Amino acid sequence: MKKRILFGLKLLFLSLHFIVMVFPLYWIVMTSFKPQKDIFTFPLHYWPKRFSLQNYIDIFRISKFHIYIANSLLISVVAALIVIVIAILSAYVMARFSFRGHKQILMAFFATQMLPGFVSLAPLYLLMSDLHLINNRMSLVLMYTVGLIPFSAIMLRGFFQRIPSSLEEAAMIDGCSRLSALGRVIIPVMLPGIASTFIFAFVQNWNELFLAVMFIDSEPFKTLPVAMNSFILKFDVNWGALSAGTVLSVIPTVLLFAIAQRFIVAGLTQGAEKG
Repeated sequence: MKKRILFGLKLLFLSLHFIVMVFPLYWIVMTSFKPQKDIFTFPLHYWPKRFSLQNYIDIFRISKFHIYIANSLLISVVAALIVIVIAILSAYVMARFSFRGHKQILMAFFATQMLPGFVSLAPLYLLMSDLHLINNRMSLVLMYTVGLIPFSAIMLRGFFQRIPSSLEEAAMIDGCSRLSALGRVIIPVMLPGIASTFIFAFVQNWNELFLAVMFIDSEPFKTLPVAMNSFILKFDVNWGALSAGTVLSVIPTVLLFAIAQRFIVAGLTQGAEKG
């Protein structure tokens, strides 16, 4: 009897948690299909009286939404790829070699994650201005890359530590250089961890708003979060367009997680194991 009550309480808690987590997403999706005049009718309708695609049509009509999506995709993918390349090399060195300052570098990587981002906004803006990178996609690629390298390197270091060093030593005995052994032997084994880190970097870049607002003000270079922010006016919020844009902005990340789900689960499991 006691086990049944405990099971019932767990089921109730998980059900409530599921509803709390899913309901906002459900409400945004339903709102995106409502005509503007039906969004705030009382009593509230949890299902549209009539489905309409007008909000999706409007976001492409009143804004260059396709350009915003393309900018976000380009910046997020390029920055994530650069992060992965640099983080792999950094993590490999930290996992395989012991040298003077090794622990200090690792602590510095951890320390960068504790600093609030707004502390460095003023000097970063001046730096980008001096480099003539304001209203330039390259400024966001640089900032996202620099910001994500420390945490990504820490993540990948854990995966490297799970792989025995005898693998690359055997490859080096067979004639491979250390870099060749890394590329041919270690990286294929680490694909789940690399995929997990890439997705983490991509999602962080895709959703980032603070730096994008600071460095990008020109219409052709705006990213998706900046465009979404523009739907929030001073005295009004275009809830229909905002909801439709939110639904479209979630699709790439959902597809990415669906495609790479097997790698994510394997990577998280591998990274969680104790060596």
